[in-house]
Amino acid sequence: MLAPATPAGDEVQQSLYAKRQKIYPREVHGLFAVLRISAVLTLLGIFYGLPWLRWNGHQAVLFDLPARKFHLFGLTLWPQDFILLAALLIIAALGLFFFTALAGRLWCGYACPQTVWTEVFLWMEHALEGDRLQQMKLDKSPMTWRKFRIKASKHALWLAFSAFTGFTFVAYFTPVADLLHRLVTLDLGPWETFWLVFYGFATYGNAGWMREQVCLYMCPYARFQSAMFDDSTLIISYDDKRGEPRGSRKRGTDSLRAGLGDCIDCSMCVQVCPTGIDIRKGLQYECIGCAACIDACNDVMDKMGYAPGLIRYTTHNALRGRPSSILRPRLFVYGGLLSAAIAAFAWILLARVPLELEVMHDRNRLYRETDAGLIENVYTLDIVNMDDRRHAYTLRAEGIEGLIVETDPPEIEADAGEMKKIPMRLRADGARLSGRSNKVRLLLTARDDPRLTASEETRFLGP
Repeated sequence: MLAPATPAGDEVQQSLYAKRQKIYPREVHGLFAVLRISAVLTLLGIFYGLPWLRWNGHQAVLFDLPARKFHLFGLTLWPQDFILLAALLIIAALGLFFFTALAGRLWCGYACPQTVWTEVFLWMEHALEGDRLQQMKLDKSPMTWRKFRIKASKHALWLAFSAFTGFTFVAYFTPVADLLHRLVTLDLGPWETFWLVFYGFATYGNAGWMREQVCLYMCPYARFQSAMFDDSTLIISYDDKRGEPRGSRKRGTDSLRAGLGDCIDCSMCVQVCPTGIDIRKGLQYECIGCAACIDACNDVMDKMGYAPGLIRYTTHNALRGRPSSILRPRLFVYGGLLSAAIAAFAWILLARVPLELEVMHDRNRLYRETDAGLIENVYTLDIVNMDDRRHAYTLRAEGIEGLIVETDPPEIEADAGEMKKIPMRLRADGARLSGRSNKVRLLLTARDDPRLTASEETRFLGP
């Protein structure tokens, strides 16, 4: 008897939907695990430590949006320095292209915030719930007081860590000492409260609950990474020629005599994978390049008495026995562009003068003749002291012989970070004008530091 046909729509729904199965990655030890842990600790130390670091009397790293200035150690950036931010974004993009073309998803495996915070949450989970088998057993068991206590403790620890993460994030935009005081006194503003809760909740949700789902379905990098790969890119690969056919055997068994490959089909590479893939099926977009499978497989090979490297960093060409060169045109192009972007950023930063001068001619009256027979033009100066110190300035004008400069007030001073509008008058003898419109250059120089000089070109109008 034939079974009733399933409607086509139901077949599509069943094939596209799959309920998420929780992944229980096994702890792994080895070279790449040490590198990954070192990267996690370093990046977390930088993130949580920088807001508490002081530099020249202010917070070392502070993005002061209300004051429209960014403190980066001894450097203060303003909206006028947007080109530096654009250069940093270009450097970050080219760096991602370069390292991806070199060795695959190094960013994802070692430096991505999702990877870093997931590692921390996994450490907490292992500390409270035990190893992989203990976690699986606990989740399958009925709810008891012990299970409730363990789960509640884990989530309380996750929430506390997430809240501290949210607090640290906000501390990059609000001075940390002021933020801590207002948090203790329950006097936080609406925006600080929103971002503290939002960023803390995002950390708790992404690293505690979603984990690999963020990498698989939310991150676009997994989708376009193949555009930066080629057959000479170093990627984590399983050597199927050496490993197949798989099969279990006793320790010390000669693989050739047994008619087997070196893979003993222990599935350790699958058990340690944070995204739950089987690297033996080839390169997959779900692989984040953490190299946990390399450490696990090398450990098994060592116990079996086999050579390491059944799973290793290698190239597709090398696996297929074809010539392979890591240093190739694509890498030189990315490296050259990255070096040029870094050099341009360094040049812009070193040539930057923390002083800005803008000149606007009075549009109501182009010029007037004074009682002394001189031609007078009126301007407005916009001065921004982008330095961390107060300065007094000297203003001079070039372009017309005998040009007289007069400002109100006569002494030009500006505090650190101050923006000032100053009226200015230029007077010149009409006989020395070359025409109705004359080019004039204004130079504003700090008296205590001649290197702080800003110049601006304008026009002096006459009859």
